[in-house]
Amino acid sequence: MKHLQILKIFTIAFLVLLTTTSCSKDEMDSNDQLAAISVSLKSTEGDLNAVFLDLEDVQVRVKEDGTAPNAWMSLNAINTGIQNVSDLKNDSELLLVDSFEIEPAYIYEIRLVLGDNSFMDINQILVSLDVVEKGNTTASNVVKSEVQGNHIYDVSINLNLDESIWFDEDENMMILNPKIYTEIRQIEY
Repeated sequence: MKHLQILKIFTIAFLVLLTTTSCSKDEMDSNDQLAAISVSLKSTEGDLNAVFLDLEDVQVRVKEDGTAPNAWMSLNAINTGIQNVSDLKNDSELLLVDSFEIEPAYIYEIRLVLGDNSFMDINQILVSLDVVEKGNTTASNVVKSEVQGNHIYDVSINLNLDESIWFDEDENMMILNPKIYTEIRQIEY
């Protein structure tokens, strides 16, 4: 008898727990409306020596007014820090964002956020690349693309190294002003 009473108590407790913690149909279907975005970085063939960029983030602008609060959304880049982008030629690429889930939205622009520790190797001498004073710490591209729920998007940012780095004779410094080109492919739905 004691065993049946204990079993009865556990069964009732389980049912009460199940009914109070179960999800509604709306809650279960809410993730179906998200889109997944992956972003990779490639560089073009170039004549330059090894170029190392200080990668901080990848962001998308989801509001028409870029100065509005929350206009830019971080995609939570995974391979941040100093990366040798000279090696990202041909079929090589650096995965920056891996299947980041985003609400359906219109994306106006995508940008690569750089830190101030970028440099290049010239004859085994590390030369700092200025991105703060004359360069650009947030290289961006206008993409104007609708991201729909239940879709997977693959974004490829192509960096043209030869057009991005130049020498300023007046300031006697190397300047980094990244020239990027962006491709967005819907790979699954």
